[in-house]
Formats: sequence, structure tokens, C-alpha cells
Amino acid sequence: MFTGIVSDIGEIVSVTPGGKAEDRRFVVRTRHDLKPVAIGASIACSGCCLTVVEKGADHFSVEASGETLGRTHLADWQPGTRVNLELSLKVGDELGGHLVYGHVDGVGKVVSIEPDGGSLRFVFEAPGELGRFVAAKGSVAVDGVSLTVNEVTGNRFGVNLIPHTQAVTTLGQAKAGQRVNLEVDMLARYVARLLEHEKT
Repeated sequence: MFTGIVSDIGEIVSVTPGGKAEDRRFVVRTRHDLKPVAIGASIACSGCCLTVVEKGADHFSVEASGETLGRTHLADWQPGTRVNLELSLKVGDELGGHLVYGHVDGVGKVVSIEPDGGSLRFVFEAPGELGRFVAAKGSVAVDGVSLTVNEVTGNRFGVNLIPHTQAVTTLGQAKAGQRVNLEVDMLARYVARLLEHEKT
């Protein structure tokens, strides 16, 4: 479990086939102290919970199955790709964002980015019916970043990124048309499910 507060911007060092032809193995460079990170630990990589299978002084390796590659934008990753990193939450840690599970619900895209005072105003588009789980003033994780939704119009929603968030996440370098991993607030999913059951 995570909070959506990015703790480092990592970089993909290499991409190789995984255990099966449709799988991939990524080596990620990081500034995190990896000594306390155990093999088998979870690290959120741009919002996707991945398992550490190997590590060195300044890098760790993870593997992504064909299923994961098909449901996220990890298939786009190449050497040099920058990724948002967050170590898993420990009991007693501050919950600065919102509860994020690292289970990507779908791949959206950046529709537009415009200056808005000292912030950047982003508009994202969610795929399919995912947009119905996004609510104004609710939370959403975009590439692993916990964000507060300003408004929702159909499958599109807007957020503001303050300069700090721009500086410490990959969203500060995002461009219109870019694909992003989306995870909606779990509470919204449960409420929607309850409402569906009430109708039947």
C-alpha cells in the first residue's frame, strides 16, 4: 500500500525480456537507500506496484508480466524513461496523500497543460467508464501521484499541479498526448458497486 507521495524520480537503465517472451524485466536507477529494502518488497513505479527481484547499491530490478504491460503504460518504457517511485507504506508512516494500492485501473492521457497562476492546470482523459469513478474534490493517482480533482466533465478531469509537485514528479515534464497510469479512489469504486446492487 502507498500514499501517492512520490519519494524519488527513478530512471530506467535497461529493458530485457522476462521469464516469458511477453514479460519484461526493468532495471531502475534510484537515489533511495536500498539497504533496508528486501528482495520481494513492493515499490510503486509510476503508480504500478512491482516486486523487487534484485538490487544493487543504486538500482533495483523488477519484472512485469504481459498482463501488467497490457493494462499500464510500462510497455512504453525504454532506457532513459523517468519514473515516479514510492516505497511501500509502513505502519506508523504519515499518510500525506490518500490510500493508493498500486493497482492501475487504466491508461489515460494528458489532454492539455496550461499555466494557471503559479500552478500548471492539467486536463486528463480517463478511458472507457473509468471516468465515472472520478469525482470533483476527490482523489486520483496519476502515474502514482496523489492529486485532488478540481472538476469533472464526462471522462475528462482537471487538476492543478503546484511548483513543488512539478519539481519532484515526472508530471513536471509531461506533454499533451502523453499516456498516464490512472488509479481511482478505492472508496469511489465501493460506493459505485453498492449503488449498482441497490438498483438490482
